Amino acid sequence: MSDLKEQKIIEAGKKTILAEADAVKKLVNFINYDFAKIVEIIAKSKVRVILTGIGKSANIAMKIVASLNSTGTPAIFMHAADAIHGDLGIVQNDDIVICLSKSGNTPEIKVLIPLIKNNGNTLIALVSDTDSFLAKSADFILSASVDSEACPNNLAPTSSTTAQLAMGDALTVALLEHRGFTSNDFAKFHPGGSLGKKLYLKVDDIILLNETPQVNKEADITQIITEITSKRLGATAVLDENKHVLGIITDGDLRRMLIKYGNNLADLNAEKIMTKDPKTVDYGELAVNALRIIRQNNITQVIITKDEEYIGMVHLHDLMREGIV
Repeated sequence: MSDLKEQKIIEAGKKTILAEADAVKKLVNFINYDFAKIVEIIAKSKVRVILTGIGKSANIAMKIVASLNSTGTPAIFMHAADAIHGDLGIVQNDDIVICLSKSGNTPEIKVLIPLIKNNGNTLIALVSDTDSFLAKSADFILSASVDSEACPNNLAPTSSTTAQLAMGDALTVALLEHRGFTSNDFAKFHPGGSLGKKLYLKVDDIILLNETPQVNKEADITQIITEITSKRLGATAVLDENKHVLGIITDGDLRRMLIKYGNNLADLNAEKIMTKDPKTVDYGELAVNALRIIRQNNITQVIITKDEEYIGMVHLHDLMREGIV
């Protein structure tokens, strides 16, 4: 009996996903010249985009606002119910208003729309019912029509809100591509997040806090171990007299040396132990590129150089601490 119940649960989940996927797929038919015109109008404007709605549509509107703001389109959320009780003052004369609604006929929408139109704002309807009051009042329509909700009673907003969200994402991406929004632009709006750090954080920002473990090629075992231990980066660079990198010695190299030579360590020096031609990253390079080299070569630290001169070392833990791993 339990297995039967679990199977019904699984089937309900799959049915919902498939229904919403089908609804989103059909939105392709609504990406038309109206859609292109809306993108051009928003991209050319020097004003804000105000998104409004009520109920679940309001929740979707807030997410679209976040997406627009993060990709360079100034946007503000205004709840439709609050708008008709004072918050309409948010809307300035030339702002573009996008109103989200499934039916397009809710009481709050019917009160709000004439006020927006009387103010002369461009009104865009992101709506399921293209014969609704909202759709007929709008200057442009973004159709998010769905055949039915994923809810078995065709009541709970499911497919319709997913369609609204997908259409909002389509608008956001079309706008950023139309404007030529780059990864550098993205970093400006995400300076504190891991995505932003991948686009602006450089290795020289990290090594400022690190020691610079180094020995010459004649250093003995005691000197090597002392340097690695005291600088706490799990390795030391081996340098020539001009501070050029000859090699690297890691904790792992020391362990392998002990296995190979046992107690016969007297004649060993850094030149005999080191790994030649270690992986290096140029000073000023993005930290994410240092991470890529570390991962590709299955190592835990990488040497930083500037004009072939040793500058320091970045450890995998440094990158993890910065949140870009």
